[in-house]
Amino acid sequence: MSLVRRGTVYGTLMNFRGELDALGDKMKQAPYDGPPQAPVLYVKPANTWTENGGSIAIPAGVQEVAVGATVAMVMKSAREIAGFVLMNDVTIPHDSFYRPPVKFNCRDGFLGIGDRIRARNEAGDPAVFKLEVRVNGELKQTVRFSQLVRPADQLLADVSEFMTLGEGDMLMLGCDVGRPLVRAGDCVEIKMPALGTLTNTFVAEAA
Repeated sequence: MSLVRRGTVYGTLMNFRGELDALGDKMKQAPYDGPPQAPVLYVKPANTWTENGGSIAIPAGVQEVAVGATVAMVMKSAREIAGFVLMNDVTIPHDSFYRPPVKFNCRDGFLGIGDRIRARNEAGDPAVFKLEVRVNGELKQTVRFSQLVRPADQLLADVSEFMTLGEGDMLMLGCDVGRPLVRAGDCVEIKMPALGTLTNTFVAEAA
């Protein structure tokens, strides 16, 4: 399946139970005084997009970055899902969860996007999606979407209560804890049979 256009790409924070468990009592502290009551979103702008097989540059002065293996819903209309696609939501490790700083998440090339968009009836139930993440051929993480706080349909419904998604917009389901850390020279493969393999090689930023 191919898209006529690619719209806005949104990430979702704290949508895996492991993320919430890791935060623990931090969510009860000011200024939030409790866990989020609605989805926490952020944008991965066009400067971050890297195609399947492309290289992702690690900025000068940064030793390693975190791989964010996930799946995004690709929208056909405001409430209709056209299909699903693999993504690698790269970030520089940091401690800010509620308000992820742009300088850590939105560096050039910091979002690998798969080239296979599969319709829902072909991809299957997103609640049973499972991704394998390999670094230089070695299995480093398995992401199970049965652990989502908001499954795909609920996430879309909750987001649609406060914003309208358009054709080509992409909404990531979230990234689990245990994100592998990689350095320049590492090759990352994110794989799921129905969605194929997303491969990106990390390189040092050109001087």
